[in-house]
Amino acid sequence: MIKADVFDIKLQELSEFAKVISHPARLAILQFLAETKTCISGDISDYLPLSRSTVSQHLKELRDLGLIHGEIDGLKINYCLCSSNINKYKLLFNIFFENIDSEGIGCDTDCE
Repeated sequence: MIKADVFDIKLQELSEFAKVISHPARLAILQFLAETKTCISGDISDYLPLSRSTVSQHLKELRDLGLIHGEIDGLKINYCLCSSNINKYKLLFNIFFENIDSEGIGCDTDCE
């Protein structure tokens, strides 16, 4: 048994999501796809200050979690955000932090 298995499935999902988006390059890829408001055809490294191999590794992580998908179109791949999965993880994240009500709990000093 893996130690993570002792935790609730939603905590496991949230943890995997947090792990995947914890890299700034992956956040940049998601942000770029969101800002372009369309699927990107071809090599995303043409649009970001990262090497092709680096972008490829990060795209794989995002694809494996289902945050993006890539469809082969001839010799190119069209990369798109997977909005249903993104919305699922946003909801999980929001519910998690809503359940951690910090009012009246913790220290009285600023945490800066």
